[in-house]
Formats: sequence, C-alpha cells, structure tokens
Amino acid sequence: MAHARTEYTKVAAPRALSGIDLTPHRIDLFKYLMLCMIVFTIVSVFHVWSRFKLVDLNLQISEISRQLNEAGQEQKRLKLEAASLKSPTRIEAIAKNELGMALPTEQQIIQVK
Repeated sequence: MAHARTEYTKVAAPRALSGIDLTPHRIDLFKYLMLCMIVFTIVSVFHVWSRFKLVDLNLQISEISRQLNEAGQEQKRLKLEAASLKSPTRIEAIAKNELGMALPTEQQIIQVK
C-alpha cells in the first residue's frame, strides 16, 4: 500500500469567543432548562398527588367494605332474633306465665254463624 502524504501546513485558528454572541444563546438555554424543570416539577407533584389520592380511596373502599360486611352480619343476627321472638311457642309461654292468660274452655267459645 502506498502511503499518502498529507500536509498540514495550514491550520485554521479558532474563532475568538465574544461574550456578546454567547450570552443570548446561554439565556435561551437557561430559559429552556427552567421551563423543563417547572414542567417536570408540576408533573411530579401531580403524580405524587394522584398516588396519594389512590391510596386514600383504597383505604376508604376497604373501610366501607368492612362496614358493609358488619352490617350484613348484623342483619342476619337480627333476622334470626326476630324469627325466634315471634315463634308461637314462645308467645304462648309468655302469655301463660307472665300475663296469666289461658286457653279458652269449651263454655267460653261462641261460634258465630
């Protein structure tokens, strides 16, 4: 392979940096970064708030479910108690023992035609 010969006789000197040319670019970059930070902060706050609300709503749902289960158990207990309170044998026992009532005799029954 042949070696190519290159000459580096002319080198371009770097351009002089002037503060006037660079300042507007830096200000635009600063504004862009600040805008990005503000948007990121707003999105982050909204995300944290929404997660907090989600956890809060889940706690409320579990509390209401627990109350619903307790109310269902209370309803079953009250239905059982109501059924036992209106049983005919219980009512007859209270009428005889506590109220002094008795079943009517054959002479006390009058049939209406």
